[in-house]
Amino acid sequence: MTASGGSNDVPTVWVLGDQLRREGGALAGRRPGECRVLLVVSERKIGSKRWHRQRLHLVLSAMLHFADELREEGFDVDVRRAPTLAAGVAAHRDDYGVERIIAMEPMSWDGRELLDRLGVETVRNDQFLCHYDDFAEWAADRDTFKMEDFYRWQRRRLDVLMEDGPNGAEPAGGQWNFDHDNRERPPKDGRAWPVITRFDLDHIDREVIDHLPDTCWGAAPDGTWPVTRRQALARLDEFIATGLAPFGPHEDAMLAAEWKLAHSVLSSSMNLGLLHPGEVVDAAAEAWWAGDAPISSVEGFVRQVIGWREYVWGVFWLWMPGYRGVNDLGATRPVPPAFTGAAPTEMACVGNAVGHLHDHGYTHHIERLMVFGNLALTAGVDPAAMTDWMWASFVDGAEWVMLPNVLGMALHADGGRMATKPYASGGAYLNRMSDSCRGCRFDPKRRTGDDACPFTTLYWDFLARHADRFAGNHRLARQLAAMRQLDDLPAVRERAVRIVAALDAGDL
Repeated sequence: MTASGGSNDVPTVWVLGDQLRREGGALAGRRPGECRVLLVVSERKIGSKRWHRQRLHLVLSAMLHFADELREEGFDVDVRRAPTLAAGVAAHRDDYGVERIIAMEPMSWDGRELLDRLGVETVRNDQFLCHYDDFAEWAADRDTFKMEDFYRWQRRRLDVLMEDGPNGAEPAGGQWNFDHDNRERPPKDGRAWPVITRFDLDHIDREVIDHLPDTCWGAAPDGTWPVTRRQALARLDEFIATGLAPFGPHEDAMLAAEWKLAHSVLSSSMNLGLLHPGEVVDAAAEAWWAGDAPISSVEGFVRQVIGWREYVWGVFWLWMPGYRGVNDLGATRPVPPAFTGAAPTEMACVGNAVGHLHDHGYTHHIERLMVFGNLALTAGVDPAAMTDWMWASFVDGAEWVMLPNVLGMALHADGGRMATKPYASGGAYLNRMSDSCRGCRFDPKRRTGDDACPFTTLYWDFLARHADRFAGNHRLARQLAAMRQLDDLPAVRERAVRIVAALDAGDL
Protein backbone atom coordinates (compact mmCIF):
# COMPACT_ATOMS: atom_id res chain seq x y z
CA MET A 1 0.00 0.00 0.00
CA THR A 2 3.00 2.30 0.24
CA ALA A 3 5.81 3.30 -2.04
CA SER A 4 9.16 4.87 -1.27
CA GLY A 5 11.00 7.59 -3.09
CA GLY A 6 10.11 10.91 -4.60
CA SER A 7 11.39 14.41 -4.37
CA ASN A 8 11.35 16.09 -0.98
CA ASP A 9 10.64 19.47 -2.57
CA VAL A 10 7.16 18.22 -3.52
CA PRO A 11 4.73 18.81 -0.63
CA THR A 12 2.44 16.14 0.71
CA VAL A 13 -1.25 16.85 1.11
CA TRP A 14 -2.60 14.84 4.01
CA VAL A 15 -6.29 14.07 3.47
CA LEU A 16 -8.06 13.10 6.67
CA GLY A 17 -10.76 10.44 6.55
CA ASP A 18 -13.65 12.90 6.89
CA GLN A 19 -12.35 15.35 4.29
CA LEU A 20 -12.74 13.38 1.07
CA ARG A 21 -13.19 16.36 -1.27
CA ARG A 22 -11.22 16.56 -4.48
CA GLU A 23 -11.81 20.27 -5.01
CA GLY A 24 -11.71 21.31 -1.38
CA GLY A 25 -9.21 21.99 1.35
CA ALA A 26 -5.52 21.49 0.66
CA LEU A 27 -6.23 19.58 -2.57
CA ALA A 28 -8.19 22.42 -4.15
CA GLY A 29 -6.64 23.50 -7.44
CA ARG A 30 -3.76 21.01 -7.24
CA ARG A 31 -2.88 18.70 -10.09
CA PRO A 32 -0.84 15.49 -10.30
CA GLY A 33 2.87 16.19 -9.93
CA GLU A 34 2.29 19.27 -7.80
CA CYS A 35 1.94 17.24 -4.61
CA ARG A 36 1.66 13.71 -3.33
CA VAL A 37 -1.30 12.62 -1.23
CA LEU A 38 -1.28 10.84 2.12
CA LEU A 39 -4.14 9.00 3.81
CA VAL A 40 -3.56 7.27 7.15
CA VAL A 41 -5.68 4.45 8.57
CA SER A 42 -5.14 4.42 12.32
CA GLU A 43 -5.26 1.09 14.17
CA ARG A 44 -5.80 2.98 17.41
CA LYS A 45 -8.86 4.70 15.97
CA ILE A 46 -10.26 1.40 14.70
CA GLY A 47 -9.79 -0.20 18.11
CA SER A 48 -10.99 2.79 20.12
CA LYS A 49 -14.71 1.98 20.03
CA ARG A 50 -17.22 -0.77 19.43
CA TRP A 51 -18.11 0.52 15.98
CA HIS A 52 -21.21 -0.31 14.02
CA ARG A 53 -20.10 -2.40 11.04
CA GLN A 54 -21.69 -0.04 8.55
CA ARG A 55 -20.10 2.99 10.21
CA LEU A 56 -16.54 1.62 10.14
CA HIS A 57 -16.94 0.13 6.68
CA LEU A 58 -18.25 3.45 5.34
CA VAL A 59 -15.25 5.46 6.51
CA LEU A 60 -12.59 2.95 5.46
CA SER A 61 -14.20 2.16 2.12
CA ALA A 62 -14.72 5.84 1.30
CA MET A 63 -11.06 6.58 2.07
CA LEU A 64 -9.81 3.74 -0.15
CA HIS A 65 -12.16 4.64 -2.99
CA PHE A 66 -11.00 8.24 -2.80
CA ALA A 67 -7.37 7.10 -2.94
CA ASP A 68 -8.11 5.03 -6.05
CA GLU A 69 -9.81 7.96 -7.74
CA LEU A 70 -6.79 10.15 -7.08
CA ARG A 71 -4.44 7.48 -8.45
CA GLU A 72 -6.55 7.22 -11.59
CA GLU A 73 -6.17 10.97 -11.98
CA GLY A 74 -2.39 10.55 -11.81
CA PHE A 75 -1.57 11.46 -8.20
CA ASP A 76 1.10 9.67 -6.21
CA VAL A 77 -0.98 8.39 -3.29
CA ASP A 78 0.36 6.86 -0.10
CA VAL A 79 -2.25 4.98 1.95
CA ARG A 80 -0.75 3.92 5.27
CA ARG A 81 -2.18 1.61 7.88
CA ALA A 82 -0.30 2.55 11.04
CA PRO A 83 -0.62 2.18 14.82
CA THR A 84 -1.60 5.85 15.09
CA LEU A 85 -2.07 8.84 12.84
CA ALA A 86 1.19 10.29 14.14
CA ALA A 87 3.04 7.07 13.40
CA GLY A 88 1.68 7.03 9.87
CA VAL A 89 2.82 10.59 9.25
CA ALA A 90 6.28 9.84 10.68
CA ALA A 91 6.69 6.76 8.48
CA HIS A 92 5.59 8.72 5.42
CA ARG A 93 8.12 11.45 6.18
CA ASP A 94 10.89 8.90 6.58
CA ASP A 95 10.07 7.05 3.35
CA TYR A 96 9.61 10.14 1.19
CA GLY A 97 11.97 12.62 2.86
CA VAL A 98 9.10 15.05 3.06
CA GLU A 99 9.72 18.58 4.29
CA ARG A 100 6.19 19.99 3.97
CA ILE A 101 2.89 18.36 4.83
CA ILE A 102 -0.27 20.38 4.27
CA ALA A 103 -3.80 19.55 5.39
CA MET A 104 -7.17 21.19 5.77
CA GLU A 105 -8.07 22.20 9.32
CA PRO A 106 -9.38 19.07 11.02
CA MET A 107 -12.99 18.53 12.04
CA SER A 108 -12.08 17.84 15.67
CA TRP A 109 -10.37 19.74 18.48
CA ASP A 110 -7.96 16.88 19.17
CA GLY A 111 -7.18 16.63 15.47
CA ARG A 112 -6.20 20.27 15.34
CA GLU A 113 -3.89 19.82 18.32
CA LEU A 114 -2.33 16.75 16.65
CA LEU A 115 -1.58 18.59 13.42
CA ASP A 116 -0.06 21.48 15.33
CA ARG A 117 2.13 19.07 17.26
CA LEU A 118 3.27 17.32 14.09
CA GLY A 119 4.17 20.57 12.36
CA VAL A 120 1.55 20.16 9.64
CA GLU A 121 0.60 23.31 7.75
CA THR A 122 -3.13 23.89 7.54
CA VAL A 123 -5.49 25.67 5.20
CA ARG A 124 -8.92 26.94 6.19
CA ASN A 125 -11.65 24.33 6.59
CA ASP A 126 -14.18 24.82 3.79
CA GLN A 127 -16.56 21.91 4.37
CA PHE A 128 -19.14 24.19 5.95
CA LEU A 129 -20.85 27.36 4.81
CA CYS A 130 -19.94 29.12 8.06
CA HIS A 131 -16.40 28.69 9.34
CA TYR A 132 -16.15 28.43 13.10
CA ASP A 133 -14.25 31.72 13.26
CA ASP A 134 -17.15 33.42 11.49
CA PHE A 135 -19.58 31.78 13.90
CA ALA A 136 -17.55 33.02 16.87
CA GLU A 137 -17.63 36.53 15.42
CA TRP A 138 -21.41 36.30 14.96
CA ALA A 139 -21.85 35.11 18.56
CA ALA A 140 -19.35 37.51 20.13
CA ASP A 141 -21.64 40.51 20.57
CA ARG A 142 -24.60 38.48 21.87
CA ASP A 143 -25.26 37.85 25.55
CA THR A 144 -27.33 34.86 24.48
CA PHE A 145 -27.96 33.33 21.11
CA LYS A 146 -30.14 30.65 19.63
CA MET A 147 -30.28 28.59 16.48
CA GLU A 148 -33.23 30.47 15.00
CA ASP A 149 -31.27 33.74 15.00
CA PHE A 150 -28.27 32.04 13.41
CA TYR A 151 -30.46 30.35 10.82
CA ARG A 152 -32.01 33.63 9.69
CA TRP A 153 -28.56 35.21 9.52
CA GLN A 154 -27.42 32.32 7.35
CA ARG A 155 -30.41 32.61 5.05
CA ARG A 156 -29.74 36.31 4.50
CA ARG A 157 -26.00 36.18 4.00
CA LEU A 158 -26.12 33.08 1.77
CA ASP A 159 -29.22 34.34 -0.10
CA VAL A 160 -30.99 31.00 0.31
CA LEU A 161 -34.77 30.93 -0.17
CA MET A 162 -34.92 34.73 -0.19
CA GLU A 163 -36.98 36.88 -2.56
CA ASP A 164 -37.40 40.58 -3.17
CA GLY A 165 -40.11 42.29 -1.18
CA PRO A 166 -41.30 45.87 -0.62
CA ASN A 167 -38.88 46.24 2.28
CA GLY A 168 -35.95 44.36 0.76
CA ALA A 169 -35.11 40.68 0.85
CA GLU A 170 -37.80 38.55 2.50
CA PRO A 171 -38.06 34.82 3.16
CA ALA A 172 -39.60 32.79 0.37
CA GLY A 173 -43.18 31.91 1.10
CA GLY A 174 -43.60 34.92 3.38
CA GLN A 175 -42.26 33.42 6.61
CA TRP A 176 -39.04 32.02 8.04
CA ASN A 177 -40.39 28.90 9.65
CA PHE A 178 -42.91 26.30 8.53
CA ASP A 179 -42.55 23.96 11.49
CA HIS A 180 -46.29 24.05 12.13
CA ASP A 181 -46.78 22.30 8.77
CA ASN A 182 -44.09 19.72 9.45
CA ARG A 183 -45.24 18.04 12.65
CA GLU A 184 -48.03 15.81 11.47
CA ARG A 185 -48.70 12.53 13.20
CA PRO A 186 -47.70 9.27 11.53
CA PRO A 187 -49.97 8.56 8.57
CA LYS A 188 -52.28 5.56 8.87
CA ASP A 189 -52.93 5.09 5.16
CA GLY A 190 -50.15 2.55 4.54
CA ARG A 191 -48.47 4.83 2.01
CA ALA A 192 -45.23 3.92 0.29
CA TRP A 193 -42.16 5.95 1.23
CA PRO A 194 -39.36 6.98 -1.13
CA VAL A 195 -37.09 4.06 -1.94
CA ILE A 196 -33.35 4.62 -2.03
CA THR A 197 -30.94 2.91 -4.40
CA ARG A 198 -28.48 0.52 -2.81
CA PHE A 199 -25.08 0.58 -4.44
CA ASP A 200 -23.22 -2.53 -5.54
CA LEU A 201 -20.38 -3.57 -3.26
CA ASP A 202 -17.09 -3.77 -5.19
CA HIS A 203 -13.74 -5.40 -4.41
CA ILE A 204 -12.71 -2.52 -2.13
CA ASP A 205 -15.92 -2.86 -0.14
CA ARG A 206 -15.51 -6.61 0.18
CA GLU A 207 -11.89 -6.32 1.29
CA VAL A 208 -12.84 -3.81 3.97
CA ILE A 209 -15.73 -5.98 5.14
CA ASP A 210 -13.49 -9.05 5.35
CA HIS A 211 -11.09 -7.24 7.68
CA LEU A 212 -13.53 -5.50 10.02
CA PRO A 213 -12.70 -6.30 13.64
CA ASP A 214 -14.76 -8.86 15.54
CA THR A 215 -15.72 -6.17 18.03
CA CYS A 216 -18.02 -4.53 15.48
CA TRP A 217 -21.77 -4.95 15.83
CA GLY A 218 -24.82 -4.41 13.66
CA ALA A 219 -25.92 -5.68 10.26
CA ALA A 220 -23.39 -6.14 7.50
CA PRO A 221 -22.91 -3.35 4.95
CA ASP A 222 -25.41 -3.68 2.12
CA GLY A 223 -24.70 -0.72 -0.14
CA THR A 224 -27.03 1.69 1.66
CA TRP A 225 -24.37 4.34 2.30
CA PRO A 226 -22.51 6.14 -0.50
CA VAL A 227 -18.75 5.56 -0.42
CA THR A 228 -17.87 7.69 -3.46
CA ARG A 229 -18.82 11.14 -4.66
CA ARG A 230 -20.60 9.65 -7.66
CA GLN A 231 -22.79 7.59 -5.35
CA ALA A 232 -23.40 10.57 -3.07
CA LEU A 233 -24.50 12.72 -6.00
CA ALA A 234 -26.87 9.96 -7.11
CA ARG A 235 -28.35 9.86 -3.61
CA LEU A 236 -28.78 13.64 -3.63
CA ASP A 237 -30.50 13.60 -7.01
CA GLU A 238 -32.76 10.80 -5.83
CA PHE A 239 -33.79 12.67 -2.71
CA ILE A 240 -34.57 15.87 -4.60
CA ALA A 241 -36.65 13.92 -7.12
CA THR A 242 -38.56 11.61 -4.77
CA GLY A 243 -37.97 12.52 -1.13
CA LEU A 244 -37.92 16.29 -0.76
CA ALA A 245 -41.59 16.97 -1.46
CA PRO A 246 -42.96 14.45 1.08
CA PHE A 247 -40.17 15.13 3.59
CA GLY A 248 -41.71 17.96 5.58
CA PRO A 249 -45.09 16.90 6.91
CA HIS A 250 -43.88 13.77 8.68
CA GLU A 251 -40.27 14.64 9.48
CA ASP A 252 -41.00 14.20 13.20
CA ALA A 253 -43.02 11.00 12.86
CA MET A 254 -41.77 7.53 13.81
CA LEU A 255 -42.91 4.27 12.21
CA ALA A 256 -41.86 0.81 13.30
CA ALA A 257 -41.76 -0.58 9.77
CA GLU A 258 -40.08 2.41 8.10
CA TRP A 259 -36.60 3.41 9.20
CA LYS A 260 -36.16 6.67 7.27
CA LEU A 261 -39.59 7.80 5.99
CA ALA A 262 -38.74 10.65 3.56
CA HIS A 263 -35.55 11.79 5.28
CA SER A 264 -32.67 12.52 2.93
CA VAL A 265 -30.08 10.20 4.58
CA LEU A 266 -27.41 12.55 3.18
CA SER A 267 -25.73 13.40 6.48
CA SER A 268 -23.02 10.75 6.24
CA SER A 269 -22.04 11.98 2.77
CA MET A 270 -21.80 15.57 3.96
CA ASN A 271 -19.87 14.59 7.08
CA LEU A 272 -17.25 12.73 5.02
CA GLY A 273 -16.91 15.48 2.43
CA LEU A 274 -18.49 13.52 -0.42
CA LEU A 275 -21.13 16.25 -0.65
CA HIS A 276 -20.84 19.92 0.24
CA PRO A 277 -23.74 21.55 2.12
CA GLY A 278 -23.79 24.36 -0.44
CA GLU A 279 -24.65 22.06 -3.32
CA VAL A 280 -27.21 20.20 -1.22
CA VAL A 281 -29.03 23.39 -0.25
CA ASP A 282 -28.84 24.77 -3.78
CA ALA A 283 -30.48 21.63 -5.14
CA ALA A 284 -33.31 21.86 -2.60
CA ALA A 285 -33.87 25.58 -3.25
CA GLU A 286 -33.93 25.02 -6.99
CA ALA A 287 -36.70 22.45 -6.50
CA TRP A 288 -38.78 25.11 -4.73
CA TRP A 289 -38.22 27.74 -7.40
CA ALA A 290 -39.10 25.15 -10.06
CA GLY A 291 -42.34 24.27 -8.29
CA ASP A 292 -41.29 20.68 -7.65
CA ALA A 293 -41.56 20.73 -3.85
CA PRO A 294 -43.64 22.73 -1.34
CA ILE A 295 -42.00 25.50 0.63
CA SER A 296 -42.75 23.76 3.95
CA SER A 297 -40.66 20.72 3.01
CA VAL A 298 -37.88 22.72 1.37
CA GLU A 299 -37.61 25.21 4.24
CA GLY A 300 -37.63 22.40 6.80
CA PHE A 301 -34.81 20.62 5.00
CA VAL A 302 -32.78 23.79 4.44
CA ARG A 303 -33.17 24.56 8.15
CA GLN A 304 -31.57 21.21 9.00
CA VAL A 305 -28.57 21.85 6.76
CA ILE A 306 -27.66 25.54 7.06
CA GLY A 307 -29.38 26.04 10.40
CA TRP A 308 -29.00 23.17 12.80
CA ARG A 309 -26.01 21.37 11.25
CA GLU A 310 -23.89 24.50 10.96
CA TYR A 311 -25.02 25.79 14.36
CA VAL A 312 -23.84 22.53 15.96
CA TRP A 313 -20.51 22.88 14.17
CA GLY A 314 -20.12 26.45 15.40
CA VAL A 315 -20.94 25.85 19.06
CA PHE A 316 -18.68 22.78 19.14
CA TRP A 317 -15.68 24.97 18.34
CA LEU A 318 -16.91 27.88 20.44
CA TRP A 319 -17.26 25.80 23.62
CA MET A 320 -14.45 23.27 23.29
CA PRO A 321 -12.39 21.80 24.84
CA GLY A 322 -14.17 22.12 28.19
CA TYR A 323 -17.56 21.28 26.69
CA ARG A 324 -16.91 17.55 26.42
CA GLY A 325 -16.74 17.26 30.23
CA VAL A 326 -20.09 18.89 31.12
CA ASN A 327 -22.53 16.95 33.30
CA ASP A 328 -24.76 19.55 34.89
CA LEU A 329 -27.40 17.06 36.04
CA GLY A 330 -24.85 14.72 37.62
CA ALA A 331 -25.94 11.71 35.56
CA THR A 332 -23.90 8.54 36.11
CA ARG A 333 -25.84 5.51 34.86
CA PRO A 334 -24.44 3.28 32.08
CA VAL A 335 -25.80 3.14 28.55
CA PRO A 336 -28.73 0.69 28.78
CA PRO A 337 -28.09 -2.81 27.39
CA ALA A 338 -31.36 -2.36 25.49
CA PHE A 339 -29.65 0.36 23.43
CA THR A 340 -26.49 -1.60 22.66
CA GLY A 341 -28.30 -4.79 21.66
CA ALA A 342 -26.91 -6.66 24.64
CA ALA A 343 -30.43 -7.24 25.98
CA PRO A 344 -33.94 -7.29 24.52
CA THR A 345 -36.59 -4.86 25.68
CA GLU A 346 -40.37 -4.87 25.96
CA MET A 347 -40.48 -1.12 25.27
CA ALA A 348 -41.71 -1.21 21.67
CA CYS A 349 -40.46 2.24 20.69
CA VAL A 350 -36.96 1.46 21.98
CA GLY A 351 -36.95 -1.96 20.34
CA ASN A 352 -38.00 -0.46 17.01
CA ALA A 353 -35.36 2.27 17.14
CA VAL A 354 -32.66 -0.24 18.11
CA GLY A 355 -33.77 -2.42 15.21
CA HIS A 356 -33.40 0.48 12.79
CA LEU A 357 -29.98 1.26 14.23
CA HIS A 358 -28.84 -2.37 14.04
CA ASP A 359 -29.97 -2.77 10.44
CA HIS A 360 -28.73 0.57 9.06
CA GLY A 361 -26.41 2.29 11.55
CA TYR A 362 -28.96 5.11 11.43
CA THR A 363 -32.17 6.44 12.90
CA HIS A 364 -33.66 9.79 12.06
CA HIS A 365 -33.43 12.75 14.42
CA ILE A 366 -36.64 12.22 16.39
CA GLU A 367 -35.80 8.63 17.29
CA ARG A 368 -32.38 9.88 18.38
CA LEU A 369 -33.80 12.73 20.48
CA MET A 370 -37.14 11.47 21.78
CA VAL A 371 -36.43 7.74 22.15
CA PHE A 372 -32.72 7.28 22.85
CA GLY A 373 -32.04 10.76 24.20
CA ASN A 374 -35.29 11.10 26.14
CA LEU A 375 -34.89 7.78 27.97
CA ALA A 376 -31.20 8.45 28.67
CA LEU A 377 -32.07 11.91 30.02
CA THR A 378 -34.86 10.84 32.35
CA ALA A 379 -33.02 7.70 33.50
CA GLY A 380 -29.84 9.66 34.23
CA VAL A 381 -27.40 8.06 31.78
CA ASP A 382 -23.84 9.40 31.93
CA PRO A 383 -23.49 11.97 29.10
CA ALA A 384 -19.92 10.99 28.16
CA ALA A 385 -20.89 7.32 27.86
CA MET A 386 -23.99 8.18 25.83
CA THR A 387 -21.98 10.41 23.50
CA ASP A 388 -19.37 7.72 22.95
CA TRP A 389 -22.02 5.10 22.18
CA MET A 390 -23.83 7.30 19.66
CA TRP A 391 -20.57 8.39 18.04
CA ALA A 392 -19.63 4.76 17.41
CA SER A 393 -23.10 3.54 16.45
CA PHE A 394 -24.33 5.99 13.81
CA VAL A 395 -22.93 6.18 10.28
CA ASP A 396 -22.95 9.97 10.45
CA GLY A 397 -21.34 10.09 13.88
CA ALA A 398 -18.48 12.47 14.63
CA GLU A 399 -17.35 14.27 17.76
CA TRP A 400 -18.41 17.70 16.50
CA VAL A 401 -21.88 16.28 15.74
CA MET A 402 -22.42 14.22 18.85
CA LEU A 403 -21.10 16.46 21.62
CA PRO A 404 -23.56 19.37 21.12
CA ASN A 405 -26.44 17.12 20.07
CA VAL A 406 -26.08 14.68 22.95
CA LEU A 407 -24.69 16.86 25.73
CA GLY A 408 -26.67 19.95 24.87
CA MET A 409 -29.82 18.96 23.04
CA ALA A 410 -30.63 15.46 24.29
CA LEU A 411 -29.22 15.21 27.83
CA HIS A 412 -29.24 18.86 28.95
CA ALA A 413 -25.81 18.19 30.43
CA ASP A 414 -24.62 21.72 29.65
CA GLY A 415 -27.15 23.37 31.94
CA GLY A 416 -29.16 24.93 29.13
CA ARG A 417 -26.50 26.51 26.93
CA MET A 418 -27.72 24.59 23.87
CA ALA A 419 -31.42 24.20 24.67
CA THR A 420 -33.40 26.36 27.08
CA LYS A 421 -35.38 23.40 28.40
CA PRO A 422 -34.67 19.66 28.65
CA TYR A 423 -36.24 17.53 25.93
CA ALA A 424 -37.98 15.18 28.35
CA SER A 425 -41.38 13.68 27.66
CA GLY A 426 -43.62 10.91 28.83
CA GLY A 427 -45.29 8.26 26.76
CA ALA A 428 -47.97 10.65 25.48
CA TYR A 429 -45.55 12.23 22.99
CA LEU A 430 -44.38 8.84 21.76
CA ASN A 431 -47.96 7.67 21.40
CA ARG A 432 -48.81 10.78 19.39
CA MET A 433 -45.79 10.72 17.07
CA SER A 434 -45.20 6.98 16.59
CA ASP A 435 -47.11 3.78 15.98
CA SER A 436 -45.09 1.82 18.55
CA CYS A 437 -47.48 2.14 21.48
CA ARG A 438 -50.25 0.21 19.74
CA GLY A 439 -48.54 -3.13 20.20
CA CYS A 440 -46.59 -2.33 23.36
CA ARG A 441 -47.34 -4.01 26.66
CA PHE A 442 -46.80 -0.69 28.46
CA ASP A 443 -49.57 1.90 28.67
CA PRO A 444 -48.37 5.44 27.83
CA LYS A 445 -51.20 6.94 29.91
CA ARG A 446 -50.17 5.23 33.12
CA ARG A 447 -47.32 6.27 35.42
CA THR A 448 -47.67 3.63 38.16
CA GLY A 449 -48.31 -0.10 38.10
CA ASP A 450 -46.55 -2.91 36.27
CA ASP A 451 -47.95 -1.87 32.88
CA ALA A 452 -47.10 1.83 33.25
CA CYS A 453 -44.95 3.21 30.44
CA PRO A 454 -41.35 3.64 31.64
CA PHE A 455 -41.14 6.93 29.74
CA THR A 456 -44.15 8.29 31.63
CA THR A 457 -42.91 7.17 35.04
CA LEU A 458 -39.40 8.45 34.46
CA TYR A 459 -40.65 11.76 33.09
CA TRP A 460 -42.43 12.67 36.31
CA ASP A 461 -39.58 11.32 38.41
CA PHE A 462 -37.12 13.41 36.39
CA LEU A 463 -39.08 16.58 37.10
CA ALA A 464 -39.28 15.71 40.80
CA ARG A 465 -35.54 14.93 41.03
CA HIS A 466 -34.57 18.23 39.45
CA ALA A 467 -37.43 20.45 40.62
CA ASP A 468 -35.17 22.85 42.48
CA ARG A 469 -32.76 23.14 39.57
CA PHE A 470 -35.54 23.94 37.09
CA ALA A 471 -37.59 26.14 39.41
CA GLY A 472 -36.56 29.30 37.58
CA ASN A 473 -37.12 27.92 34.07
CA HIS A 474 -40.33 29.54 32.81
CA ARG A 475 -40.63 26.94 30.04
CA LEU A 476 -41.08 24.23 32.68
CA ALA A 477 -43.36 26.14 35.05
CA ARG A 478 -46.55 24.43 33.90
CA GLN A 479 -45.00 20.95 34.00
CA LEU A 480 -43.53 21.46 37.47
CA ALA A 481 -46.87 22.72 38.74
CA ALA A 482 -48.58 19.63 37.35
CA MET A 483 -45.97 17.39 38.96
CA ARG A 484 -46.63 18.93 42.37
CA GLN A 485 -50.32 18.15 42.00
CA LEU A 486 -49.79 14.43 41.52
CA ASP A 487 -51.38 12.49 44.39
CA ASP A 488 -49.35 9.40 43.50
CA LEU A 489 -45.95 11.05 43.15
CA PRO A 490 -44.35 8.91 45.91
CA ALA A 491 -45.52 5.76 44.12
CA VAL A 492 -44.24 7.16 40.82
CA ARG A 493 -40.83 7.73 42.32
CA GLU A 494 -40.74 4.27 43.88
CA ARG A 495 -41.54 2.71 40.50
CA ALA A 496 -38.84 4.87 38.85
CA VAL A 497 -36.22 3.29 41.10
CA ARG A 498 -37.31 -0.17 39.93
CA ILE A 499 -37.37 0.93 36.30
CA VAL A 500 -33.82 2.28 36.20
CA ALA A 501 -32.56 -0.85 38.01
CA ALA A 502 -34.28 -3.03 35.41
CA LEU A 503 -32.97 -0.81 32.64
CA ASP A 504 -29.38 -1.15 33.92
CA ALA A 505 -29.78 -4.92 34.21
CA GLY A 506 -31.31 -5.35 30.77
CA ASP A 507 -34.60 -6.62 32.23
CA LEU A 508 -37.01 -3.93 31.04
